[in-house]
This record gives sequence, structure tokens and C-alpha cells, in this order.
Amino acid sequence: ETMQQISLWIEQAAVTFGTYSIYIITAKDQILAEFGTPGLVAAVIALGALAIMLIIRLVKLAFAAVIYLVLPSFALAFLATLVLPYPFSAVLPVTVTACSLFLVFKS
Repeated sequence: ETMQQISLWIEQAAVTFGTYSIYIITAKDQILAEFGTPGLVAAVIALGALAIMLIIRLVKLAFAAVIYLVLPSFALAFLATLVLPYPFSAVLPVTVTACSLFLVFKS
């Protein structure tokens, strides 16, 4: 059953990629017709730079979430389990909420 689910996801991804590849090919042909090969090279460089900038922003956001939200939440939950009679899994949502609210009001 898992293999069937994976093959279904792969088929859906191929169909989606096929849909978007038409737009990519159309854009490539139009750029080549209007600006030639140098325009195509410039477009690829510009899109690559934008993609790299987006990836860097997402990685920074992920690290910030880990440093300022996940680690303090886990530390507070661990300390709360030492002091309170509640298990770690019951305290963790409360500490995540508290740290999230602290970050919202801090900024």
C-alpha cells in the first residue's frame, strides 16, 4: 500500500510538472525570440539569483525559529516537568504557546 501511495504521488508530480513545463517552454521561446541567447542567459542568471535569495531567506527563518522558539520551548518544558507533576508532552504545547506569545509581544 505504501508503494502504491508513493507511485501515486510520483504520477501526480509528473502531471503537475508537465503542466508547468508548458509555461516554462513558452517563456523560453519568447525570451529567445525577443532577446536571443544573451537574454536567455540573463533570465536564467536572474531567476537563479532570486531562487538562491529565497532559499537563503527560508533557511534563515528556519534557524531563527529553532533558536528562538523550539529550543526555549523544550528547555521550559523540561524544567516544568521537573517542578510540576505533568508529563513533558502535556507541558510542551503550553511552553510553545508561551514562547510564541513572548516573541510576538517582544517584536
